[in-house]
Order: sequence, then C-alpha cells, then structure tokens
Amino acid sequence: MIAITNGKVMTITQGTLEHGTVLVEDGRIVAVGEEVEVPEGAEVYDATGKVVMPGLIDAHCHVGLFPDGIGWEHSDGNEMTDPITPHLRALDAVHPEDPAFKELVAAGVTTVLTGPGSGNLIGGQWVCLKTVPKPRVEQMVLLEPAGMKMALGENPKRVYGEQKKAPSTRMGNAATLRTALVDAQNYLEKWRRYEADLADYRAKVEAKDEDAEEPKQPERDLQLEALGKVLRREMKARVHAHRADDMLTAIRIAEEFNLDLTLEHATEGYKIGDVLAEKGIPVTAGPIFFSREKYELKDMTPRNPGLMAKAGVKIAIQTDEMSAVKYLTINAALAVREGMSEEEALKAITINPAEIIGVADRVGSLEVGKDADLVVFSGHPFDYRTVAELVLVDGQVAYKRG
Repeated sequence: MIAITNGKVMTITQGTLEHGTVLVEDGRIVAVGEEVEVPEGAEVYDATGKVVMPGLIDAHCHVGLFPDGIGWEHSDGNEMTDPITPHLRALDAVHPEDPAFKELVAAGVTTVLTGPGSGNLIGGQWVCLKTVPKPRVEQMVLLEPAGMKMALGENPKRVYGEQKKAPSTRMGNAATLRTALVDAQNYLEKWRRYEADLADYRAKVEAKDEDAEEPKQPERDLQLEALGKVLRREMKARVHAHRADDMLTAIRIAEEFNLDLTLEHATEGYKIGDVLAEKGIPVTAGPIFFSREKYELKDMTPRNPGLMAKAGVKIAIQTDEMSAVKYLTINAALAVREGMSEEEALKAITINPAEIIGVADRVGSLEVGKDADLVVFSGHPFDYRTVAELVLVDGQVAYKRG
C-alpha cells in the first residue's frame, strides 16, 4: 500500500482537501480524505506543500504515430492514398518505444487519446492509452477502438485536390462523407436481411421443411463494417473542424445519421458556443500553442476554450502533439490567463477528457475505486515553474524526480 499524505488534494469531482491523504492498493484508490488513517506498513510519501491530483489526460494527440525527432520512418498517422479509410486502427501503428511516452509520464500525463491525422476525410480509429511504455502496445490500452477520426475543412481537400481527386472542395468533403455513411447504412441493411433470412431458414429446418434454402452470407467489407459501428453509436465520430461553418456541417451530418459527435479543435467554436451548448456537443479545444499556419486558423484565439466553457460547452484542452503533450498544463494555464476559470481548466485536462473519451469510470478524478493514476506536483499545476515530483500509474511508481 502507498499513502500520499498532507498534500493539497485536488479530487476534481469532490472538491479540494487542503491537507488530504490518498491511499492506494492493488492499483486502485482505496481512500481519499482528510481523516484517513494510514495503515501500519504502508509506504508513505509526505506531500506537505505540494499538490496531489489525478493524472493528466490529453484527449487529442498523436504520440506514438508521428515522428518525434525522426522523420518519415516513424510518420504513420496519415494513410493519404484514399480519403475513406475507417478500417485503419491507430493500435497497429503506435510505437511503444517512442521516447515521447517517458517524457509524458515525467510531466504527469498518464492517459492519452492518440490516433490518425487529418489528411483523410475518414482517417481511422483512435486508441486510448496509458502512457507508461510497455513491451507490447496492447499492455498500454485503456480503450480501443476509442472513436473514428473524421476531418472537414482544408486538410482533406488540399491532400486530394493536389492529387486531382475528390474531395477537393468543402462540398466534396461533405458529399464524400455522406456517401460513405450511406454505403455503410446499406451494408448494415444487407446484413440485417441476411440474419433475418438465416433465422427463418433455421426455423424451417427445425420444422423439417424440405424446401428450406440457406441464404448466402454477404461478403465482409472492413471499411463499411467499421463505419457501421459509428452508425450504431458504438464508436464516437470525432470530427476535426476549425472553422465555424465546418463545425456546422459536421453537426448537420451527425444529425442526419444520428452520430455520437465530438468536435476536435473547434478553433472558431466561440462563434457558435450557444449552438454547441444547446445541442450538447463536447469539444476538445486546441492546440493553444500554435501558429496560424493555414487560412482557416485566421480567427484563432486563446480565449476560445474559456468562451465556449462560459457558453456551457463541455471542454477538454488538447495539444494535438507528440512529445509536446508534456506541455498540457501550460496550454491550460494560457486558457486561464485568457479568461477560462481555473476550475474549468483543471476539469479540461482531467475529468472532461475522461468523459469525452469514454473512460471516466477508470480515470480523470481521485475517487475510491478508480485507477490509481495520480501526480504529485511541486506547486500549482498552472505555474510554469511547477514540476511533477511523483507519478503513479495503476498504483505503481512510474516516475519519481531525483
């Protein structure tokens, strides 16, 4: 058992304890409070003057898939040979030996959602990972698949416009996406009819009907099979969109096909915050550390997360990065400097991303029964001088500052 005592414990969901104790055993949190008795024999870490909080979560990054100081050899995030690639799985490309993972752990980032880039209209399936590197990536998985990456706006139309292929306009983006979803609807219907015919056939066989004819099974299509999970809301549609009009197109398509939508980046989300709040659409906002490298970012502002949060939108702050995911707290601190409340910014890098990803039953807050993923910071996490001094993942010491 590990006991972290005397720290300022930010539980995130159950308030802040000025002099709290967190008990960890068998990979889980077993007690949190100010009057917790530390069992004899427990390994005690005195966090006096320090901040204890849940491990940080980045709900949109590309760690393990894109190069970090390397090059094309490790650039596995965009299969830009077909605009529709829903059957691709980030799990098959993540390199668990990416040095970025150790840097994330040392910064207190214990969970990430990583996945394909935005070169394709439908890029493939995200994976949610714990960041402690393991010999096999499967040992790091928290949730897989963890959503379908889709992208609107400049990226896919540029990639395929340069190849003289569709889509090369925003109209083409929307039409191609709709066509793929309709194809998936037809595929699901084909299988529904087959299963109904198969059930009818089996009933006839049971009744000894000599005229019973076994139906022919449809051929599997991995692309349409993957999109079928999105249509059945078994997988979230995570749509990259910067401009407000692209976000509204994503909403329009999501409502047409009853998709479980999350907006990624939402750079101009502040322009339609009332719409996002009314429709209950969560957003992974960011990155904030970013330049206007393309036209659709011309109206970006670090005030965006705070403005959307004030409108009532559930916000996670994301980095869209690889090793620079370690600066997640700096991104959140900038949002606070530009008007976001400190409470909302803390939620935006803990419980909100956990809920948006779909893993809040395991991580995102300090609660009894959850995974013992936590970090002891030397000071307030939004102070740029603060460092992680102790990081636990699944109840094990993953990092200790020397």
